[in-house]
Amino acid sequence: MNVWLLAGLIAVAAVAVIAKRLGGEPLNVRDLFAPAVVLTALGGWSVYRAHDLTGGDLAWAVAGVALGLALGALRGRTVHVFEKQGVLWQRYTGRTFLVIALSVPVMGGFALLAASMGMHEQARPVQLSIGVGFLGEALVIGRRGLVSGIPFAPDRR
Repeated sequence: MNVWLLAGLIAVAAVAVIAKRLGGEPLNVRDLFAPAVVLTALGGWSVYRAHDLTGGDLAWAVAGVALGLALGALRGRTVHVFEKQGVLWQRYTGRTFLVIALSVPVMGGFALLAASMGMHEQARPVQLSIGVGFLGEALVIGRRGLVSGIPFAPDRR
């Protein structure tokens, strides 16, 4: 699949998730973790399939994953988690968008630094960056939901 087409599809999916969460939505485990796990797995698979990666490439990739998880966790702390109709709900806040706005140049700067230090493009797939950010967010929100004592919303089928 064309790299730009894949990046475009991932961006559309990310915007759809963000738009849903802006208005508020029931917080269920599948919706919380599925986008993060799928994107992270696709990104990890891309790195695994890449040829000619060096130890330095993998070190930069691991550092990028750690940074993405940290920024996602910070974003997860800004999400409003509340009870509605007896179950957990979530809604992005103004602070959430502030963290997003700050995360983009941080991750972009990291990618530029990594590229300038010789990291191969195949070691830094877009879906991995987005996926680990959503994963960091999901881990924090999921923990907050668990400790609240309020049940997660049931899966919609």
